[in-house]
Amino acid sequence: MPIISDTFSPSLPFKSAHFNTVYRPLFMKDTIKYHRKRITTWDADFIDLDFSLVESKTLVLLIHGLEGSSQSNYMITTSNHLNNIGFDIVCMNLRGCSGEDNLLLETYHSGKTDDVEFVIKHLNSNYNYENIIIIGFSLGGNLTLKFLGEYNNIPSEVKGGIAVSVPVDLTSSQAELNKLKNKIYLNEFLRTMKLKLLQKAEKFPDFQLDKELLFKASKFRHLEKQYTVPVFGFKSSEDYWKKASAKPFIPEIKVPTLLINALDDSFLSKECYPIKEAKNMKNFYLSTPNYGGHVGFISSFSNTENKWLEQRISKFIHETLGIKS
Repeated sequence: MPIISDTFSPSLPFKSAHFNTVYRPLFMKDTIKYHRKRITTWDADFIDLDFSLVESKTLVLLIHGLEGSSQSNYMITTSNHLNNIGFDIVCMNLRGCSGEDNLLLETYHSGKTDDVEFVIKHLNSNYNYENIIIIGFSLGGNLTLKFLGEYNNIPSEVKGGIAVSVPVDLTSSQAELNKLKNKIYLNEFLRTMKLKLLQKAEKFPDFQLDKELLFKASKFRHLEKQYTVPVFGFKSSEDYWKKASAKPFIPEIKVPTLLINALDDSFLSKECYPIKEAKNMKNFYLSTPNYGGHVGFISSFSNTENKWLEQRISKFIHETLGIKS
């Protein structure tokens, strides 16, 4: 029964889920120096990988969330922490998220795990690591969980996974995001996604984009109808949500995997807390602290104290996966 009773007790303002959610991206200014390597994909596109190496036998692959990148604060703080305790890291920038538009019309979506499989195979074939661990945040966490449950030919070097703030049930979580409490977040996601779609329409004249409808779009499904559904071959938004959700794949996960979803995460519906799966599985661990917001988990205004998430991640790697630096 791997349900973990984690206690996260932030100071008063950070007990607010919204305050905790926005504080990290707006006010935390951590830095890191990556070494970038561009790899060519099987479909003549590219994926940018950002490395930070400390000569370890263990490599941790980090995958960011919707419209994020290797420069997202949670990616930087996790990378720095893992480097400091002796692990190599590589951040996977999803297609179109590395600061340069990718070559194809297709970019990424919540369930596009073929890119994750490709990167894992590339890392395993071109580097000599004894252990590989996958850590995903939000959308990247959905990719992590779905990949670990979906593929049967995962290399033995992949020892486990960690997923943070994950909408594992897209049908209910998108409905949650449409609520008034999340309007600011949704509008920001839509703003950057609309700009990218306009850029794609300029590069690919045959891409039938209704710009008037695009400007009016106020929900994810409005963009999905014009882009995700037709470009990736889904029947509808509902079909996409069902097929891309990680939750149905969780029971198939074979390696130790931790999901950390705060109970106050305003992005998540009750269906995004897979308690039944955690109770019935040996390898799937669920942590549901009362506070944390969405990829927040900030304790106070002091940067030296804001390591709860990073320490929770390293604790799972050390104690459950049994991997030392």
